[in-house]
Amino acid sequence: MKLTILGGGGFRVPLVYGALLGDHAEGRVTHVTLYDLDEGRLSAIARVLAEQGEGVPDAPGVTATTDLDEALRGADFVFSAIRVGGLEGRAADERIALAEGVLGQETVGAGGIAYGLRTVPVAVHIARRIAELAPDAWVINFTNPAGLVTEAMSRILGDRVVGICDSPVGLGRRVARILGADPDEAWIDYVGLNHLGWLRGLRIAGRDELPRLLADEEALGSFEEGRLFGPEWLRSLGSIPNEYLHYYYFNREAVHAYRTAERTRGAYLRDQQAGFYEEMGKPDTGALDAWHRTLADREATYMAANRKAAGIGERDEEDLESGGYEKVALALMRAVARNERATLILNVRNGTTLASLDADAVIEVPCFVDANGAHPVSVSPLPYHAVGLVTAVKAVEREVLAAAESGSRATAVKAFALHPLVDSVTVARRLVEGYTAEHAGLAYLRH
Repeated sequence: MKLTILGGGGFRVPLVYGALLGDHAEGRVTHVTLYDLDEGRLSAIARVLAEQGEGVPDAPGVTATTDLDEALRGADFVFSAIRVGGLEGRAADERIALAEGVLGQETVGAGGIAYGLRTVPVAVHIARRIAELAPDAWVINFTNPAGLVTEAMSRILGDRVVGICDSPVGLGRRVARILGADPDEAWIDYVGLNHLGWLRGLRIAGRDELPRLLADEEALGSFEEGRLFGPEWLRSLGSIPNEYLHYYYFNREAVHAYRTAERTRGAYLRDQQAGFYEEMGKPDTGALDAWHRTLADREATYMAANRKAAGIGERDEEDLESGGYEKVALALMRAVARNERATLILNVRNGTTLASLDADAVIEVPCFVDANGAHPVSVSPLPYHAVGLVTAVKAVEREVLAAAESGSRATAVKAFALHPLVDSVTVARRLVEGYTAEHAGLAYLRH
């Protein structure tokens, strides 16, 4: 099988290739095509993959190209992890929002809207090229904002595009371990939108063990989300929120932490990765070692501003393990290509899963996956407080999609103004002015 990775010069691509190296079963991926607009980054990542594959029998072959159509032809799976505007764009998204006193995170609030407005037109173009050149391919979307971008692509590709995220999987694995369970054997009751969901139960041998965790003060405060939100708030909710809900539940503290930080997360990653790619330009650099060092620092500093706001200090070593989005992607490909049935938390079209949303709304929910794709599992209704957030943010996503399709500046203002974390129409107008002045990719918002 051929796998095409869009954003093939991206820093996290070796995680995907590393997962492929461990798959030796019949029907595995035998060739990987890396696509990126930046030849230097492509070359750097290709070097890392070459070192990863040394000595591995039947390691998938790797080619690189800056031609999108060439990359898509013959693809069985397309993994999309593009970053429109690069990390410089992300840093600008954060800076412009914070100057207005509102959150500028990559996927949440004003920053997420700006990123979505830049990314959706490109994602739609890619979806159309896939429909033309590789109509039988399955698309795995990791491009942020993942739920929004998946929904945009699904309007062209239908259910053949599936969004993935490692955040809910990582949460589920941490909770399972605290409860003394094998994470691979636990059923995780999780539902919401991408970066806006709640773990509402964790079943082990048919029994929901989450109430036991919520009743145990020490255990509840012993892992990342427990420290971030605090045991008292988790017990009030009766669930464990995705870490990104910290931006909603503790918005003032998060904005203050971001505004007083030496650098925003985007600026930090921009500078860190610039150093990595510069180092990779030296022929005597050990590519794989340099990548591992950079990755370790990246993971250790994840959501540092939020931990500062919560007063919880550095991440514990056991919390450094992500949900492993590369493992989710591999499991998804195996399930579809080989009919190896799997249960995964994915971003898919709602259908009738959540009554508060329409059938085409992309949600994040456990799915049964087989050769026919991902099928969302029926879930119990959300509580009203969660319905309010989910429907409000989905309404914003729809305005982003409408603005991207129409080029309407007024619709873009509406998207910002309706977001729960943007508290002023006046601020929304200034945000649109600031972002369109900063990003050439938003020049289409003209009327």
